[in-house]
Amino acid sequence: MKKYFLHRNNETIGPFALEELRANQITSSTPVWFEGMENWKYAGEIAELKSVLIIAPPPIATFKATPPVQKIHIKPEQTTILGISKNVFWGITVFVILIIGTFIFDSYQQKRSDELDQKNKKTEIENQQFLLQQKEIENQKTLLAEQERIESERLTNERKQTISKRLSEIQNLLLEKKAGLDEAKNNLIKAKDFKLLRSTTERNDEISTIQAAIDLLKEDIDKLEEEKNQLNLELERIQ
Repeated sequence: MKKYFLHRNNETIGPFALEELRANQITSSTPVWFEGMENWKYAGEIAELKSVLIIAPPPIATFKATPPVQKIHIKPEQTTILGISKNVFWGITVFVILIIGTFIFDSYQQKRSDELDQKNKKTEIENQQFLLQQKEIENQKTLLAEQERIESERLTNERKQTISKRLSEIQNLLLEKKAGLDEAKNNLIKAKDFKLLRSTTERNDEISTIQAAIDLLKEDIDKLEEEKNQLNLELERIQ
């Protein structure tokens, strides 16, 4: 969904969705920017915003009222002001007032135009700074993501090597334990069969000792097999 930024009171606010702009009471002269625009535009220049514009009256400075014409009743006798005919004096006065008023109005308009130009330049600079900051943030995010990917691959490879090394150790231990188990089983058979030169108690003690060793070897083998299976499952997940 498109998001809009507004520039108001020398600051940029937003982003707003289209339906949120009505609550912000934007007019056709409100500066607006959204992603994809090269520069700010007035809201009145964007067709899709016309439905949410608040109609505002023009500045009072643009209204020029025409003073009503008053009829001057000239007395029959001719009077003067400052040695000048009364008609000429008032004509000069009105002319001077019009010149002064025109000068003041032009100065006010020029000041307003200069202020608007300064605001536009400031807004343009702020927009450029904002875009540069956004670009820098995106670059940092990309760099961070790449670093995280490299670190993840490094940790995965280290884990693979650790698992592979441990599986090799387990395989060697299993061979040793199974060989020891086979030997212990053979010793148990021999101990059960051999009856000469020893008492029944000695024979039973030897059989118990060998059986305990067999049980311990089986327990060790079961633990190693379980660890081997878990490591193989983990290795399959991270392949």
